Amino acid sequence: MCRCLLSKRQLVATVGRTYDVLYSHNRLQRFYSNRNVLKLYERQIIQNMFPDNSSNEIIDLLTKRNQCVYAGFDPTADSLHIGNLLVIINLLHWQRANHKVIALIGGATAQIGDPSGKSKDRDKQSSQMLSHNIKGITHSLQSIFDNHAKYFWKQKDPLPEPIIINNMEWYKGIGVIDFMNNIGRHFRMGTMLSRDSVKSRLSGSGMSFTEFTYQTFQAYDWLHLFKNYKCLFQIGGNDQMGNIMSGQELISRQENAKVYGLTVPLITTDSGDKYGKSAQNAIWLNSDRTSPFELYQFMIRTIDADVEKLLKMFTFLSLPEIAELMRRHKATPDKRIPHESLARQVTTLVHGEEGLKEAIVATSALYDNSIETLSTLSVNDILKIFNGATVVELMLEPGITVLKMAMNAKCFLTDKDAYRIISAGGFYINHQRITNIDEIVTLSVHILPNNISLVRVGKRNYWIVKWIM
Repeated sequence: MCRCLLSKRQLVATVGRTYDVLYSHNRLQRFYSNRNVLKLYERQIIQNMFPDNSSNEIIDLLTKRNQCVYAGFDPTADSLHIGNLLVIINLLHWQRANHKVIALIGGATAQIGDPSGKSKDRDKQSSQMLSHNIKGITHSLQSIFDNHAKYFWKQKDPLPEPIIINNMEWYKGIGVIDFMNNIGRHFRMGTMLSRDSVKSRLSGSGMSFTEFTYQTFQAYDWLHLFKNYKCLFQIGGNDQMGNIMSGQELISRQENAKVYGLTVPLITTDSGDKYGKSAQNAIWLNSDRTSPFELYQFMIRTIDADVEKLLKMFTFLSLPEIAELMRRHKATPDKRIPHESLARQVTTLVHGEEGLKEAIVATSALYDNSIETLSTLSVNDILKIFNGATVVELMLEPGITVLKMAMNAKCFLTDKDAYRIISAGGFYINHQRITNIDEIVTLSVHILPNNISLVRVGKRNYWIVKWIM
């Protein structure tokens, strides 16, 4: 087992230590102790650490006693997204190792704006929008913590309770003069200007003083948590390294103490674009933004080259279990066994078993052409599956033909279009192709037991017909 791990050059490069030091005989047992989350390197969940030569110290701290770690989430939208999920899963691994975890909601820092990864200043948020976003972010976090404890934690001992806290709690009582006098004096302009998030903006569209100061506030957050919770660790995306370094430097100067930062890799699309709320393919964690079905499909469509990596990152399956899934995939690739496992695990974590059930039912309705499944769904359920479908109500008249139904539902602009497309086989009712325009619409054939007909024209144009009996 040791030799297998020793071959992982990425692990060595990231930790910044040699094989002999990291895997020396007297450290192996502690490296694999339950509290040592540095083993997450095996799952590619940790990318870098700061200070970069501190792995020995971190291992000692983690194995001697339980620690406290935090990650921050600014409420710039009313839901977290798939790009945030890896940070949350990292927190869950710390929680599983019996460490105290803090999810910090940046109710104050969101009003300043994190320049990391941005080419221009963020728009200013109204207090009403900010309050709405905080509520949505809190829901994202609490749901995932609850689902993890309910569906994934199999041990007898309960998990340590996570702390979800809003940094507005400590900024409300701080005046600008006090902040600049007590905190601002610990920062050096040269160091602040050297941060990548600042340099990239200064060479482009520029940066406001407000966003320039963001790193001081994120640093102060860590100082506050250090003082009140003995929080020695911070986790963030790899683009947060500059802000993490600012916090480490502030605490070392003001408290003469050492703290440590860990970053997770940024998840990207096939084209190299970052997954996130600004991306066109944004996948949100709250069901009112992205349905469980959409999340399930997003995961199950993972390309073969990425599925093993994402199983390590986004699930709690053991490495041997993942290896077995990949072996089975190699034997029967058409079954997409690891892809389905990934989709089930992630959907359950984010939306619970009810969300997974909804996603599987929706998948059956859409891809298996299951009339039985369609007949059990409500209009709202069908709308979630067939995104963009038009809903119409029609009176069931005796002798109504397929052509008249289609025209009453406004499926076609003209009778001529209807004749042409239906006769050519481009018209479907409840997944069944209809080619006879004079066919009579009947309850047993065209209308489901829930008094709904799902109509499709071509490949992607759907109408949901609600029949009034």
